[in-house]
Amino acid sequence: MSFKTILAVVGVSQSDRDLQVAADISDQVSGHLSALIVGFAPQPTARYATLAPAWIEQRERNLQALGETAKKVRDQLSKREISHDVDDIYAEVAGVNYDIGERALYADLILIGPGAFEDADLKQQIVDGGLFQSGRPVFLVPPGCTPTLKPKTILLAWDSRAQSAHAAREALDLLADANSVHVTMVDPTATLRMSGGEPGADVAIYLARHGIHVTVDTLPSAGRTVTQVLQQHAVDVAADIIVMGAYGHSRLREFVFGGATRSMLEEARLPVLMAR
Repeated sequence: MSFKTILAVVGVSQSDRDLQVAADISDQVSGHLSALIVGFAPQPTARYATLAPAWIEQRERNLQALGETAKKVRDQLSKREISHDVDDIYAEVAGVNYDIGERALYADLILIGPGAFEDADLKQQIVDGGLFQSGRPVFLVPPGCTPTLKPKTILLAWDSRAQSAHAAREALDLLADANSVHVTMVDPTATLRMSGGEPGADVAIYLARHGIHVTVDTLPSAGRTVTQVLQQHAVDVAADIIVMGAYGHSRLREFVFGGATRSMLEEARLPVLMAR
């Protein structure tokens, strides 16, 4: 699908670099940028309890910083020739994942910029709200890489499961516009129910019908994790982005990720589009 509305969730302290990435990405696709600035209340402790004077003072400082950041973001985006809106939210007790999820319902893509990527708490909230609550894809941009939504070479991580198929459909426009797509499988098992007699052949035919130039790469793990294999292969084929399915489930209010999903969220070194 095309990405016409991009939701960028930005922390107060990471607003500058994440905003720059978000604005550049939105400009690439002539999309609307919806910036959500997130602030967090101080966590109460025995010494720093809720409604104690010190806690209230810190809360007021946080709210002031959030307001100042939101104003700065509006000023910065007003200088860019892109469609945009800016909102802010302050998380008092519960997380902001549900608020992010509600806003994500009206977006095509959720951006996790380099600052948010390095903030484990904020990243968890974005992934929970985006992937698990709203079902929208997320675009991870680790520090030190140059993201694009017009990639020339794409690595599509494939395991013949519904999540991988959903990721491929979400990224179909990207795949169709790319020069090459590497359908990459790690230690695939040829079974009738999972991947047929020739792993990767079914998805390659499906993508080829959309005019996509596909190469099927079957790789051994050789003692490495799936994430390590995928990332090294992405480097080997000079991929601009990895597209992959996300695995996990909700257990009450705790979200549990699958192994490859969790490690990619922690260890990604190049942009990853993740869908569930």
